[in-house]
This record gives sequence, C-alpha cells and structure tokens, in this order.
Amino acid sequence: MDWTDLIDTAFTVAGNSDRADRAEAVRTVEAAVIGGENPVASTAGRHPDHFRKGVLVLTTHRLLFLKDGKPPVPVPLSAVTDATVARTKLNGDVLTVVALTGSHRFEDVVKADVFAEQLRAAAGRARTVPAAASAPAPAEADAGGPDAGGQLVDQLERLAALHRSGALTDEEFTRAKARLIG
Repeated sequence: MDWTDLIDTAFTVAGNSDRADRAEAVRTVEAAVIGGENPVASTAGRHPDHFRKGVLVLTTHRLLFLKDGKPPVPVPLSAVTDATVARTKLNGDVLTVVALTGSHRFEDVVKADVFAEQLRAAAGRARTVPAAASAPAPAEADAGGPDAGGQLVDQLERLAALHRSGALTDEEFTRAKARLIG
C-alpha cells in the first residue's frame, strides 16, 4: 500500500469524492513524511473542532489527522499510551488517543474499533523498536541501564501533569500508567 492508496481509501470511507481534496491530502502527507515512515492504515473521522470529516492516517511512526489541505496534526506513536472507543448517540464512535503529548479525541470515526486496535499495535511496536535499537551494553543491561529508570520517570511525570491539568480523566490516567509500567 502506498500513500495515494491510503488516502483514496480514507476519502472513499468519508464519502468525499473530490479529486482536488484527495490530491491535496496526498501532497500534504508526502511533504510531512519522515525517513523510513510507511503507511499502515487510514480511516475517516472528525475532530471536535471541525464540522466536516477529515482523514486519520496511521503510519509506522505517527498518527496524522488531515483536513482541507491544512498541515497534519501529528501524534508520535512512541508517545501513545492508550486508544479507546466509546459509542455515543450524538457523535457516533469516538476514538480517544491518550499520549504523553496530550489526549486527542476524534468523533464519528469509521470502523473505530479496528482502527484503534491497529493504532495500539503500531504504538506498541514503536515503543519497543527504539528500545531494541538502542539497547544498553551488557554491563548496563544488568543494572537496568543508566537511562531506563529516568525515561520511565519522565514519562510518568508527563502523564501526571496531563492528569493534573484535566487533559486526562482518572480512568485514562490509570490505563496509560499501567501500560507504561507494564
């Protein structure tokens, strides 16, 4: 699957047949691609601040929200700690993505359960791949590595700050903390 196929699929799901919108979305994504980043999945959804649906694009590195050719809203997968789906009468399937960078909500998401599962799996891979690539030397591994505890503490502190600010509910904070600790 390439970027064009991914965007076409998402626009079809969103019911948007405008070729100019699709072409602009592909250009926006391709301009924002980072080295080694590949497409994984896409779907349609709406950000609470927007009336019309946009495109949620899952890559090997990030979750992107695209709408009307504007710069994508990126969420790094290594920062994602949870993705949940709630069903509401007013907003349809609501996907909530909890990340160390904040909580992100997308409404009226098409095939939200499948997309959330793909997102959780990709986030899990993103968290383990960098750790394996920068594995400590054997002597450091026995001691747990010099930065292993520090990184966990930093991530927990960020989660706590998000919780204190009200960006995360008690339940989201507890789930995100449990995923980080293991």
